[in-house]
Amino acid sequence: MTSLADLLTNDGKKAVVVDECCVLIDEEVGDKSGLSGLAIKAGYGAIKGVSPGFVRSVVGDLLPKFAKALDPLYQEAKQSGGQVGSYFTQHRARVADALLAITDVQAERSRSGLVKGTYDRLRGSAKKNVEATVPRLGKLIERHTSNA
Repeated sequence: MTSLADLLTNDGKKAVVVDECCVLIDEEVGDKSGLSGLAIKAGYGAIKGVSPGFVRSVVGDLLPKFAKALDPLYQEAKQSGGQVGSYFTQHRARVADALLAITDVQAERSRSGLVKGTYDRLRGSAKKNVEATVPRLGKLIERHTSNA
C-alpha cells in the first residue's frame, strides 16, 4: 500500500495540500473563542508575523514528517475498510500525539525566541486544540487520498 507521505507530498499534490493545511489552520484558529482563544489567536498572529509566508513554509517543511507520523493510522484506516476521516476522528488522541511529537522537536530546535516562547506558552492546551482539528484534518487527508 502506498504511504501517506508519498500520496500527500508528490510533486503534483504537495503545494495544494500545503495550501489547504494553511487554510485549515487559519479556520481552526479563527474558530477559537474565550480567553484561551484570545491567547491562541495572539500567538498565531505573532508566529505569522515572523516573516511573510512563514506558516506556509513551516507547513511545507513539516508535511512529510507529519505524513510519515500519521502513516500507521492511515494504513489502519485503509485496512479497516472505513473512511480515513472517520477513523482519524475516532483515534483523535493518537493523531494529536503523533503530530505534537513532531512539533515538540521542531519547537525545541527553533532558533527563534518568539517561536519557541509562543509554542511553550501554548503547549499546555495543544493536545486539546489539535484533537479538535482532527475531523477537518481527516477530511483533508481523505480528499487527497481517496483514489489510493
